[in-house]
Amino acid sequence: MTWQIGLVCNTVIAVAYLLIALAIVVPLARSNQLRTNPLGAATAAIFFTCAVHHGSHPVHMLLPSLGLADEQGLAMRAAWSWPLAIWDVVGMVVALYYWSLRRNYSSLMQGAQLFEDLRQREQQALELNDSVLQGLVVAKMALDLDDTAKAREAMTTSIDSASRIITNLLGSEHFAIQLLRSAPADLPPERPTP
Repeated sequence: MTWQIGLVCNTVIAVAYLLIALAIVVPLARSNQLRTNPLGAATAAIFFTCAVHHGSHPVHMLLPSLGLADEQGLAMRAAWSWPLAIWDVVGMVVALYYWSLRRNYSSLMQGAQLFEDLRQREQQALELNDSVLQGLVVAKMALDLDDTAKAREAMTTSIDSASRIITNLLGSEHFAIQLLRSAPADLPPERPTP
């Protein structure tokens, strides 16, 4: 009885892993990122190799039932114990749970978007530098020149730019996360006025 449980569970696991690999590879291929996104390609390869591994178990265990003398299949049947069968059930439940989560978080799991391209991160860093950091530099220079109106304008522009960039990075989805800093802002001590 335990080898039949292993056969069914490993079949489900193999199919789930194969579908996960395809869910990663297809969007990467469509966006021409298969070669330029090594993390995505490697993740797909891991799931594909696991699918082949788990898929080989039911094949070997099924061959003796089809009248084919398969020594490995008979040995696997004999060796499949309750601890293995229980772990196969756990693995199958996890694989099915993963697919239920993909449905709930479909906007986050858009294949190639799951593995953000390094160039996109670099572009976001450059945009932060151009829009926010340079505005802060202008504000500091304006303060050094006692031009408070220009400093306020530069600060407002930098804050608006930072807000827009962060909103774009997080997307339009509203997530139940707590946006709190891990530590309070560190303000420099006030300088005494001469």
